[in-house]
Amino acid sequence: MEKYLAEIIGTLVLVLLGDGVVANVVLNRTKGNNSGWIVIAIGWACAVLVPALIFGRISGAFFNPALTVALACINQIEWNVAFGFILCQFLGAFIGACLVYLQYKDHFDATADRDSKLAVFCTGPAIRDIPFNFISEFIGTFILVFAILGIGKVDFANGLGTFGVGGIILVIGICLGGTTGYAINPARDLGPRIAHFLLPIKDKRDPDWAYSWVPVVAPVCGAVSAALLGNAIF
Repeated sequence: MEKYLAEIIGTLVLVLLGDGVVANVVLNRTKGNNSGWIVIAIGWACAVLVPALIFGRISGAFFNPALTVALACINQIEWNVAFGFILCQFLGAFIGACLVYLQYKDHFDATADRDSKLAVFCTGPAIRDIPFNFISEFIGTFILVFAILGIGKVDFANGLGTFGVGGIILVIGICLGGTTGYAINPARDLGPRIAHFLLPIKDKRDPDWAYSWVPVVAPVCGAVSAALLGNAIF
């Protein structure tokens, strides 16, 4: 039970901090308004790093259904545990997104741009081209999982490997994230997207369900491909 609770709270913290930095940058009248993509990329890297440092020893700090499925495919986690983790990850992401809304409620009200409000919760392509958007999310998640498997084989001092994961997230965001916003995590995208749909956000737009499958399916495909290749190499 402890490891499932760790996955819920860990993913909650990840989304609270990650969506929180987006809110700080894109919503009106915040202290960080218009501070830019680099702030978002650093914020998201830290959003992954913080709960991973806290909960890594308890659950393994998965926090990502794509990673969870990938590791189950190479027998690094049992499938029954994987399914439980995935449910916990989506629940934690949903709650984290709701807390972001509470944190920035006045700023949501002060923001007229409905696309910016949606962007706080979930990703969207800079240029809408579904096949290439899919490829972007596939590649980003492939790099994430492949790098995690590689780092896992390095003999780091206790806890230092977790900082490497934060570095991976930062590199993916800066180098590859400009196309789709680098969801690379189905829970991080779909859980908050559902929260956006349900929350009483002033003058909100639709959650773009037509695109919502891309940041769910593409990361899973990329993660499984990376796990199979990494398992053969490492």
